[in-house]
Amino acid sequence: MKALALISGGLDSILAARLIMDQGVDVVGVSFESPFFSAGGARSACAALGIELVVVDISEGILALLRGPKHGFGKHMNPCIDCHALMVHRTVEMMEDMGASFIVTGEVVGQRPKSQMRFGLQAVARESGAGDVLVRPLSAKLLSPTLPEERGWIDREKLLGLHGRTRKPQMELAERYGITEYATPAGGCLLADENFGRALKDLIEHDQLNVSEAALLNIGRQFRLSERAKLIVGRNHAENEELFRRRPPGDLCVKSTDRKGPVGVFAGERGDEEMKLAAGIVARYTGARAGETVPVQLWSDDGFSKNLDVEPLEPRSVREHAI
Repeated sequence: MKALALISGGLDSILAARLIMDQGVDVVGVSFESPFFSAGGARSACAALGIELVVVDISEGILALLRGPKHGFGKHMNPCIDCHALMVHRTVEMMEDMGASFIVTGEVVGQRPKSQMRFGLQAVARESGAGDVLVRPLSAKLLSPTLPEERGWIDREKLLGLHGRTRKPQMELAERYGITEYATPAGGCLLADENFGRALKDLIEHDQLNVSEAALLNIGRQFRLSERAKLIVGRNHAENEELFRRRPPGDLCVKSTDRKGPVGVFAGERGDEEMKLAAGIVARYTGARAGETVPVQLWSDDGFSKNLDVEPLEPRSVREHAI
């Protein structure tokens, strides 16, 4: 018997997989990547469990649902119910090729105010297409028996009935298993971060959301130049290098030609006013004084190049354009 277990790297998903492994089931881990979360924690967790891990990129799927999630958002820009349904649906699609009979997740009834209430769990099972082959080992005794339990593939009595936000039972079980390293709960998803969510919402509202631009939202200072253009400015040497390396091919690089200072990445239509504004913001972070002239170059990989001599934008104006 084989099962596919969604592994985030957090303690709940690790314990859920381990409970099923203890019943003699061959468990394969499945984790997902996008601009908003990585599979780094899952890689460590599966290595510690000694199981195979399959990593799936769901970037395009996440971007599509962010434009209008059926079940709405959480506190910030986190569409948790729809996102989890997408993950489980992708796992359902893998079952036949992987020779798996059911799916395992680490959800706990009532642990989170929306996505892990009963209606949220039911929505994920229904809308993902998993139905009664979706097993939640940590709360199984509080839920209707699933197909694997009814057919005797796994023993329901060896599953748990956890409920609520306390993590004490999980900590105690982890200690018995000797599990000491795991990711912080909900700590790996940028969609739950207030500042990141604000920058993401700006991209959506201005119809600039794509995988490349979303991947830069957690780097540097974010500025809205106009309805059609935005700018990201590095805050330190590491961010400057990362922005320069990861800038999308169609975006402009913005940098002073004779002063030390940040790298800027300009996305959107290349209007004269927007480019002048971008140059002025970058000039502000070179340390130039008010009234000084700073030479700034804007260029891209498609051969475009423009040189501007600008005065640093006043701090108040810089703040007005910050996202």
